[in-house]
Amino acid sequence: MDEGTPIPAVSVTLADGTLLSLADLPTPAVVYFYPKDDTSGCTREAQDFSALGEAFAAAGASVVGISKESAASKAKFASKYALTVTLAADDSGEACDAFGVWGEKSMYGRTYMGIERATFLFGATARWSAPGAR
Repeated sequence: MDEGTPIPAVSVTLADGTLLSLADLPTPAVVYFYPKDDTSGCTREAQDFSALGEAFAAAGASVVGISKESAASKAKFASKYALTVTLAADDSGEACDAFGVWGEKSMYGRTYMGIERATFLFGATARWSAPGAR
């Protein structure tokens, strides 16, 4: 995705089952993609975004984490780790395709298709920086 590209007009499903159109997110907005709920790296990432939730809110930024697991999986994941970051399911894969994060991966000599971990920032001004950034 090139700098200045608007948020793609795709929808994802929130943990409570409601649909969220990403294009309707207030900006600045952080949209991050992660491979799988309740895995060590993805849990740590969601915990880190949750820990910075107040700082993002103070900066006026919304944060949404997306993977392909179901809305029910998101609810369980958030509850298990007391996550406060908004999590969403990309059931159809449309968001992954629009953001270009679905691709071939390799682990332990096995090749498979999956989500590449990626974070996108939309609508930030030159003066705004992510909380904790130096």
